[in-house]
Amino acid sequence: MSPSDEPLAALVSGTAKQLTRAFEAVLTAAGGSTSTWLVLSALKADDHRTQGDLARAIGLKEPTLTYHVEALRRRGFVTREREPGNRRVQRVVLTDPGEQLFLRLRRAAASFDGRLRAGLGDDDVSALRRLLAQLAENAEPD
Repeated sequence: MSPSDEPLAALVSGTAKQLTRAFEAVLTAAGGSTSTWLVLSALKADDHRTQGDLARAIGLKEPTLTYHVEALRRRGFVTREREPGNRRVQRVVLTDPGEQLFLRLRRAAASFDGRLRAGLGDDDVSALRRLLAQLAENAEPD
């Protein structure tokens, strides 16, 4: 089978795996990981989320998020605070070292994004976004 005959799903899946490995390596070199980036980015986008809100925003199950948040807490990047009106609800809050890690990871992610965009114009990037969205839509069951 020639590369032009390869099913699109296999091509996109293989490319996604390659990009995921490369992105993980970049984030690891900056002192984090993909999961760290996802948690910190979500916290920066909407500060003082509950753990449940944070899990939904990232697309993780709460026990999985709890594992990642606990690892970040042990490293001093986040704290958990009880919500005053409901002691059962915990909010996850960035610490100053967490803020610094977020900034390092954001710079690393932006640099990686620049690498990916090399040789692509704005129209190419827009077309790629549109095509990927169309493939995702087409993949949904009827």
